[in-house]
Amino acid sequence: MSASDRRWFEAVASLPGCVLCSSYLIQVAHRNEGKGMGLKTPPHMTAAICPTCHHEIDNGKNLAREERRAQMDRAIVLTHDALIRAGRLVLK
Repeated sequence: MSASDRRWFEAVASLPGCVLCSSYLIQVAHRNEGKGMGLKTPPHMTAAICPTCHHEIDNGKNLAREERRAQMDRAIVLTHDALIRAGRLVLK
């Protein structure tokens, strides 16, 4: 893992809560679309979400696959927004 990848994951993990439900327990969750067996998506395609939201997006039975993917996309956008607001991601 590169130093920049590690800094990204640390920044996401530093967020105070799940970007979807505000739970204080968070995980750095990778997007499950667009990757191969044993491969993870790029670091910038991760979200700060709680274990419950993570499970629902990855394995939940309450949402169709496209709804789960849309929820993860929303979580990634909200994570980027939270990082920008916290000054952890600076756009040039």
